[in-house]
Amino acid sequence: MRTCARPDTPRASRIAPTLAVVTLFTMLAGCAGPASTGSPTTATATSPAAAPSDRAVALARDLVIVDTHIDVPYRLKEAPADVGLATEDGDFDYPRAVAGGLDAPFMSIYIPADVDAAGGAVALADELIDGVEALVAAHPDKFMRASCPRDVTTAVAAGRIALPLGLENGAPIAGDLARLDHLRTRGVAYVTLTHSKSNHISDSSYEPAGQHGGLSPFGRTLVPAMQDRGVMVDVSHVSDQAFWQVVELARAPIIASHSSLRHFTPGFERNLTDDMVRAIGRTGGVVQIAVGSGFLTAEARAWSARQQAAAKAWAAGADLAPDDPKVLAWAAEWRKQNPYPYATVDDVLDHIDRAVMLAGIDHVGIGSDFDGVGDSLPIGMKDVSTFPALIDGLLRRGYDEQAIAKILGGNILRVWNAVVDYGAAAGYAPICRS
Repeated sequence: MRTCARPDTPRASRIAPTLAVVTLFTMLAGCAGPASTGSPTTATATSPAAAPSDRAVALARDLVIVDTHIDVPYRLKEAPADVGLATEDGDFDYPRAVAGGLDAPFMSIYIPADVDAAGGAVALADELIDGVEALVAAHPDKFMRASCPRDVTTAVAAGRIALPLGLENGAPIAGDLARLDHLRTRGVAYVTLTHSKSNHISDSSYEPAGQHGGLSPFGRTLVPAMQDRGVMVDVSHVSDQAFWQVVELARAPIIASHSSLRHFTPGFERNLTDDMVRAIGRTGGVVQIAVGSGFLTAEARAWSARQQAAAKAWAAGADLAPDDPKVLAWAAEWRKQNPYPYATVDDVLDHIDRAVMLAGIDHVGIGSDFDGVGDSLPIGMKDVSTFPALIDGLLRRGYDEQAIAKILGGNILRVWNAVVDYGAAAGYAPICRS
């Protein structure tokens, strides 16, 4: 959804608005020694600007990297571009994905709450899926649609980037399981039950009081129906009450497609508590760590709260609507005078370390939220070309190659397979493209 340009450096061997706008008008966030088990012990600081090591670049090339949340489809709706080529804006395009070793970026089919309120959720979901299909059709030598884990394997073997789909906001299901079947047929592999406001399925973490006390009656029906169909249930964005109700209902692994840990951002309900991380692990599921600074540090969250309060006060004093261009310009100037406290790759690693400690090495992955968090990405991890920097950090902290392979993609592929197998046992054969 948001933009941030970076240079592109293709690998040889394998086939915005400012944060002022983002924080004001969206609900985004906004070891010493080797360890053969992959478990870290202590953190080691390093320069976030350092070039990745040859070993990290080689691992990025050789391991399967899956990122469960990249907001390319909505970004392209707002600002059309051809991400099959190098682009000046955004966090994702083909050359940068190749440079970073990214094999399977889940394309987020993002439905804003206001679109849902206006009755446009169903149409927007199909429009964004059409856009992903058009991208693949325009560059069949570079991209491949992926509706099941086997498709990812096929795409990697063919030297193409797999494009699975995740529906961010279950609004297009519209209270009708036939709509879920339609979305599954179109390739949706997971559904984030809600987004920035409560919907007909679930209360949102941004509205903890909600309207349902967690899941709605339909939501309680939907969770098992999704798992029966082999569709992953995503608890990112749901309220705490809804989270625990999903855990109670789940009979197959669940995921948090793009969430980080509340331990580091106290009071930020969009992130997961320690008990939640443990619970996802107990279902067999995986926590996919988001990398926007607002997910990672209390300092970034406090900065956003200060900016939002200052802009609202200025708008009120000037008798202007919050989205008036003058207010946005004022907020952008406020940012210049109050520099944003970017997180670093080490902050991302801190979240990974703690999630591994809580749930185990088999239950942690990456759901970056690239193209979804504006100009808030960590120093050293500004777009999809920078996965080698993350790998270098994991190596520094004592993760072995087997553990890194799990975090980068092995864990989410295992969970996806498990959910698809659960659906097949319930009578819903997987829908694969290959």
